[in-house]
Amino acid sequence: MRYEIFGDNLPAVTIYLDKGESIYTQSGGMIWMTSDISMETNMKGGLMKGLGRMISGDSLFMATYTAMSHGQELTLGSSFPGHIAALDITGNSYICQKSAFLGAQTGVGLKVTVPKGLKAGLFGGEGFIMQSVSGTGYVFLEFDGSVKELDLAPGEKLIVDTGNVAAYEERVKYSAEMVKGFANVLFGGEGLFLTTLEGPGKVYLQTMTMPSFVERIAPYIPKKNN
Repeated sequence: MRYEIFGDNLPAVTIYLDKGESIYTQSGGMIWMTSDISMETNMKGGLMKGLGRMISGDSLFMATYTAMSHGQELTLGSSFPGHIAALDITGNSYICQKSAFLGAQTGVGLKVTVPKGLKAGLFGGEGFIMQSVSGTGYVFLEFDGSVKELDLAPGEKLIVDTGNVAAYEERVKYSAEMVKGFANVLFGGEGLFLTTLEGPGKVYLQTMTMPSFVERIAPYIPKKNN
């Protein structure tokens, strides 16, 4: 399998499939494809996993696309201005923000997860619900804004503003800490909690989030008069 990511700030990914190769994505994720690809839509993993995907921001149903001959192409598009990351997760696992999943090879498993520790789950990153991807093959994830990849050394810590944690290796320690200082809490503009990531492992940080984007543009949206 080969792929090409294109589109700058409004990215998409074209995946080149040989006969028998498959990609699955949430229902409605496909933009275009060549003619000799079959599509099967179902609740991949059963009802409970489907409901879990809905909680994490994905669709109940998943569509699996399989090439019936060599040289087929399937294109998936992001739903928000940002970045598409292609990760080979063979022998590894990643935790990512909810709604990050775009598509994956069929050897990749997707499930809902909660960050370790109640405080981290309630206040860190994208909130209580996140996504876990593991297995064999490539997964395509969509992030908001630009993305920075960092490889943390053992014991190295990084403090990140809420919501800007896009993804991290499962071995990375994840926690949330309250902002110290009364003035910082009131006027710092970073919220009550910040996320702390501790290595070893890779982390992916995004420069913007959907909630912050909506908050910025909300004052400029015309309001309907009653």
